[in-house]
Amino acid sequence: MATTIQVSEDLVRTLKKRKQYDKESYEEVIWNLVEDSLELNEETKKDIEQARKDIKAGKFYTHEQVKKRLGF
Repeated sequence: MATTIQVSEDLVRTLKKRKQYDKESYEEVIWNLVEDSLELNEETKKDIEQARKDIKAGKFYTHEQVKKRLGF
């Protein structure tokens, strides 16, 4: 099944910029964006969970500690 959607000219320009090659369809571009978003969300959730564990374990540096260590 296929359907037609209406998008603004601004979105069309943005989608054109996202094409990896000239003949790539807008559907392919949109699928790539959706997949990237889903992957990012899962990766981000894992990163956040790891960061929380690190903070609870005291495995972090404050901004001031980093500046001092780098000589700023």
